[in-house]
Amino acid sequence: MNTRTLKLALVPALLMTLVACSSEQGGNAAVSPKPESSPAPVEASAQPTAAPEATPAPSEAAGIVVGDIREYKDIAINDWKEDTTVVVSKENDKLGPMSLEEMSGAYPHSLYFYHLDTGEYELIKEKKNTMLGDARLSPDNLYLLYSEFSLGDPVYHVMDLGSKKTFSFTGDTIAGAMGASWADKDTVVGPAYSGGAYTASTSGKIAPVEGLSGEGLIVVKQIKDKMYYTSNANEALQTLDLNTKEKATLPVDPAGSVIPSPDEEQLLILQYKENTQTLLLSDADGKNQRTLVEGAELGALSWSPDQRLIVYSVALEENGTTNNTLYVYDLSSDKSVQIAESSGTMTTSWSPSSKQLSYTEWSEGGNSSSIVQLK
Repeated sequence: MNTRTLKLALVPALLMTLVACSSEQGGNAAVSPKPESSPAPVEASAQPTAAPEATPAPSEAAGIVVGDIREYKDIAINDWKEDTTVVVSKENDKLGPMSLEEMSGAYPHSLYFYHLDTGEYELIKEKKNTMLGDARLSPDNLYLLYSEFSLGDPVYHVMDLGSKKTFSFTGDTIAGAMGASWADKDTVVGPAYSGGAYTASTSGKIAPVEGLSGEGLIVVKQIKDKMYYTSNANEALQTLDLNTKEKATLPVDPAGSVIPSPDEEQLLILQYKENTQTLLLSDADGKNQRTLVEGAELGALSWSPDQRLIVYSVALEENGTTNNTLYVYDLSSDKSVQIAESSGTMTTSWSPSSKQLSYTEWSEGGNSSSIVQLK
């Protein structure tokens, strides 16, 4: 694989899919006892951007009306701040090409707010010789969780968007973060390289989770006062009550990934069984399960904030070529509508109003994002 392919296909796809699959890997440098100041961002700037072309809705189903789809080339939409502002990762040629021989010819990726109504980019974070991505806003939009990657494993960071101070999830206590996701507006959780799970507060305090130390964990999600997890030794979904320290095994085996509903009362669970993957919907205790989708390979999972719609992709291989088809599933009607097709890996995110869905396509030819209008 050439270095261009490495940068645009493997690196961003890795960074964007790690959190979703709860199987991330991170670095292991020393922890800073206090947040470190990062360079102040440059002022918002209007950069030349070709007007995105709108395509008509591909189809519609009961309960789902699909409007225009607009493509935004050469950017990866990571998250939404509001319905007119998204967090994106894109190439930053102002920093010059990467100096690493393994990534010769590639440019660093930096993080920006992109204002959909004006076409302006507002720099959030840039760093020489570094790919920044996998960015997720805290529920209150005050902090940004993101990863840095050059070679080796990605290192996770949190930035205070007001002060621009950052800290990384590293150090002797956890030996680095394998993954990271928001538990609430002030806390990030994930599996640790030292074994078990960790919590990181937005104040910069990082600590292992008592009761899970030493276990090689894969899935780690905090939902209310319980930690949901799977391990190398046990693929069944388990819980740890953070107050009583009691453990329980839920009737879900195996659990490849877990996505809680916005109200944290239900779970989306991706199961891997032989050559088939199954998407389950269950209550938070693993009961009242029902199968939503079955396929050879499922991905691009996310739940709309209003909890009505679920997006997923199905990969099919034909004549040696793998094609991903993106669908939106309406829980009220139990019907799906096809949104798009791609030969690359896909990731998704929703606008706060649930009226817009973004999907990013990662392929050897580069990356691009599209926004779908939904009614």
